[in-house]
Amino acid sequence: MKYAILGGSGFIGSALTQYWLKRGHEIMIVTRQSSQQQEFRSKSTTQQLSYYTWNDINQDPHLLRGLDGIVNLAGATISQRWTRRAKQRIMDSRLHTTQALGRWIHMLGSEAPKVIVQGSAVGIYGTSLTEEFTEHSPGSTADFLAKVTTSWEDTALHSIPQSAAPEAITSAIFPLADSNLGLETPHDPAPRLVLLRTGVVLGNQGGAYPMMRLPFLLGAGGRIGTGQQWVPWIHIDDIVTLIDYCITHPEISGPVNAVSPNPVTNEQFGRAISYVHHRPFWFPLPSFVLRAVLGEMSLLLLEGQRVLPQVAISSGFKYSCPQLVEALADLKQRR
Repeated sequence: MKYAILGGSGFIGSALTQYWLKRGHEIMIVTRQSSQQQEFRSKSTTQQLSYYTWNDINQDPHLLRGLDGIVNLAGATISQRWTRRAKQRIMDSRLHTTQALGRWIHMLGSEAPKVIVQGSAVGIYGTSLTEEFTEHSPGSTADFLAKVTTSWEDTALHSIPQSAAPEAITSAIFPLADSNLGLETPHDPAPRLVLLRTGVVLGNQGGAYPMMRLPFLLGAGGRIGTGQQWVPWIHIDDIVTLIDYCITHPEISGPVNAVSPNPVTNEQFGRAISYVHHRPFWFPLPSFVLRAVLGEMSLLLLEGQRVLPQVAISSGFKYSCPQLVEALADLKQRR
């Protein structure tokens, strides 16, 4: 099989690339232009792995011709202080890359891939200490992350041709592309669209977990704020295999919560780290301190949501690390 990963040099994209390469698939990585681009390309010693920039694909979208699937993970990191400029960059990076993907798929027509896994996040549900969220729960715009994720998914639904879309949406796909390029609405079967709503992805090579673990390794770990906020988490291996599962199971489309079936509170999460690493759990971090240091970004640690992966479970997906302690123990063994 042949797949493209947009934002493929990031934490999840890198793990997904290695997973697919080991299984003999051909992978195309699409990244932002950087000084490392030539180094990346020089490492592509076989036809199994290739690198392109966004500019390469913009100039020739037919480079994506013949793919079996595309995974779009592109977007600026949310782990930065949320200044007005940073918030705009976080929003724009997601919307612009998704719109570009829509243009490319529209231009490919009958040569478009069969399935697209579009990045999203569980932040779309907003935050709650008591509510339980599944893929059928309504979205929210109550905070910045909810606004970003709602706009992200809306852009995907209106920009990317999709087999599951209503005819009214399909006939109006990316009007900018129609007016600017003189394209007609394609009549060929459109790709299946999966909206991958990720939680906190646990791995040693990136994501939030190394920083979440650090205070405990230094002997100063404890609850954050009240400790009652929910942490919807998933092991890096499970999100990689879930992406593959979504691509290879044609009955799956629409929102998919990429989280463990066993969410925990922040206090339970901290106690699990303490248990696995044999470190004390004693030093609480008050909410006001975190707000003073991180500003609005403290929302990432002080708020959460209890999210369940109803679609993954009902479709028969099997988790390798469904319980938090076994997930953390596995990551400790790999360090």
